[in-house]
Amino acid sequence: MLFGKKSGIKNRNRERYERVRRLLWIKCESCGQLVYYKDYKENKYICPRCGRAFIMSPKQRFDLLFDNNSWERLTPPNVSDDPLNFEDRISYKSRLEDARSETGCYDAVTTADGEIGGVHSTICVLNGYFMMGSMGRAAGDAIIAAIEHALSERRAFIMVTSSGGARMQENILSLMQMARTTVAVNKLHANGIPYIVLLTDPTFGGVTASFAMLGDIHIAEKGARIGFAGRRVIEQNIREKLPSNFQTADYLYEHGMVDMVVARADLHDKLANILQVLTKQPHEAKHINVKTPSHDVSKKIRGMGETDAYDKVLLARHENRPHFLDYIDGIVDCWTYLAGDRLYSEDSAMGSGIGYWRGIPAVIIGQEQGRTIETRQKHRFGMPNPDGYRKAQRMMKLAEKFQLPLISLFDTAGAFAGREGEERGQSQAVASSIAMGLSVATPYIAVNVGQGGSGGAIAIGTGDKVLMMENAIYSVIAPESCASILWRDNKYKATAAAAMKLTAKDMADLNVIDEVIPEPAGGAHTDWQTSMELLANAVAKQIAELQEIPVSELPSRRADKFLSMTRDVEIYQPEHIGEEH
Repeated sequence: MLFGKKSGIKNRNRERYERVRRLLWIKCESCGQLVYYKDYKENKYICPRCGRAFIMSPKQRFDLLFDNNSWERLTPPNVSDDPLNFEDRISYKSRLEDARSETGCYDAVTTADGEIGGVHSTICVLNGYFMMGSMGRAAGDAIIAAIEHALSERRAFIMVTSSGGARMQENILSLMQMARTTVAVNKLHANGIPYIVLLTDPTFGGVTASFAMLGDIHIAEKGARIGFAGRRVIEQNIREKLPSNFQTADYLYEHGMVDMVVARADLHDKLANILQVLTKQPHEAKHINVKTPSHDVSKKIRGMGETDAYDKVLLARHENRPHFLDYIDGIVDCWTYLAGDRLYSEDSAMGSGIGYWRGIPAVIIGQEQGRTIETRQKHRFGMPNPDGYRKAQRMMKLAEKFQLPLISLFDTAGAFAGREGEERGQSQAVASSIAMGLSVATPYIAVNVGQGGSGGAIAIGTGDKVLMMENAIYSVIAPESCASILWRDNKYKATAAAAMKLTAKDMADLNVIDEVIPEPAGGAHTDWQTSMELLANAVAKQIAELQEIPVSELPSRRADKFLSMTRDVEIYQPEHIGEEH
């Protein structure tokens, strides 16, 4: 609150109020410290002492998010006040009059047009200063009108939320705005218009349970509190203390509900990157310039030389081999990592995001194995839980909506085998990923860049074109496990690898893949620069060819491709080892 301002006093002279306000001090509600207003403003309305991000007015939001502080406010539709003649301690009409006087706004929603990163956009702001940003008929009509405007003008639509939920003074009429605004959001999705939700502090109730959680991409402002029911209500219901980070932006990220948590100062640039990719703005191909990490080349790899096939297994698993995030860093420009399955969790074993692949805007997914002990544990050695595969499905839908090529870099020993995975439906998640990959109506390139292990790999491997790095492997089970089961002795792992026909050459001979991408002599781990150039160019070439085909034809072609696999294939038998085996 403003230091020295008495509660309940109304100031109707807006100009005088602003002049006086600039000379005063602000008391931070979080840390209790006094902050000089000029410092507070220059810090983008964030307390410089504790970092608390205060509610911003619509004008402040527009200045922050639009290019060059240039924007044009839209006129909201008129709605009659107080349809229920509601009155508590103060009449609803009086509350509306006070809110309008103090904010200078007609209701809780204000909309403006402008550009973000050069992309024509409409921003709709729920004003937390107007009756806590609560949603009634006027707010619902304003949101719907803003969406219809964005549809007619083909503008990207950004919804900025700060709300306590539905407006009690309008009861059921307020509740119906949840359905009405959802109808409008469905139109955005059906027409391929980017819909990005920026969740700010606080966002609760009927707002989160409708349009605020239906975006293509969810951005949570750092420090925001977001949820359905309030913290105190939940604690009273369950009779226990909730964790300190409960319903924070970071908490929602961990639980898969938002794609990213972004500091206020970085919001414009982050939105610009996202919109440029989703709207397919022209972009030059990134110059690949990577260094191969040093490793002990003299270190003997145990098992090398037994069979050519098992040599490939060991090369595919080499500790210095590039993984998903390495390829992203080296090849992709304007990369934006997108997180969460919107159901339960963010699974870092499955990487996903959008960016420019050799100048081509694309959605990219893939398993990340990690390199150090800490990162391997974090990424679970590239073995996703169901949440990871459901995130991949979300990316497939995103690619289809915006007609962006889908690129999959799969590299996993398999889907994670664990209790939590079984409880959350690992089999169903893998099956659904296969089904969605086969039916998605957009160009789909899948590349086996290392280990193609079992259903965990094919879940994101059903592309129009399936490519394979020269030293990658593809198999239903690890050769060590195969040897233990069939030969009853792990020492026959190299023999099993040869019998399984799991190399890239074998896959090409069996017509399981469409192209083998060569690797530098010695393997991809010896020369990252060359490996990435070969991979990047091979994928870009395949995308260009697929983009010549109408997207409506791609799913049926893809289905026919996989239906024809394994027909008229010579059956290979493992070499007979001996009667005792």
